[in-house]
Amino acid sequence: MARALAAIDAANAEDPQRIRVRGKERAKEQAHAELMSEWVEKLRPDASQALQLAARAHHVRRWEIPRASYPEGRRGYLEWRVALRDHHASVTAAILERAGYDAESIDRVRSILRKRGLGKDPEVQVFEDALCLVFLETQLADFSLRYAEKLEGVARKTLRKMSDAGIAQALELPLSEGARALLSRIYSESH
Repeated sequence: MARALAAIDAANAEDPQRIRVRGKERAKEQAHAELMSEWVEKLRPDASQALQLAARAHHVRRWEIPRASYPEGRRGYLEWRVALRDHHASVTAAILERAGYDAESIDRVRSILRKRGLGKDPEVQVFEDALCLVFLETQLADFSLRYAEKLEGVARKTLRKMSDAGIAQALELPLSEGARALLSRIYSESH
């Protein structure tokens, strides 16, 4: 697995976008991939190799398909998301093939990346929880500045996709007081 993770990390290190996470500036997708791995480990210490690989590769080479290459609006956004899932699955499959993984293992990783079985497959739910936690930790503050009018709706949709275990972790994130209060209120209203 170390060889496959190193290849995924090398691919993500090429991301031209930079972000600051926990005080360090890094290639965006490399930082997100490492956070995904951390969250999966925290949420599911006994995670399968397939889940660990999918977490690390969740946005591999994402910058190759920019959002601007699809039409504005919800329909364009959804088309872009489908294209990204296929792209991540394809790039990851090639990496795993080179690392010597068999077809069944590769298919399982692709299935998790495509979120097949969300709501039924416990590993896919952990994957979704980790995605949401990375979003909340690294992008919620910026999102709230750019799209304040949409913040509550996005927060509701995010929490709706998460398990109770994932939400418990979200409520412990080092977020602004306002963001934490918003998440707490939304969670209490739904339970």
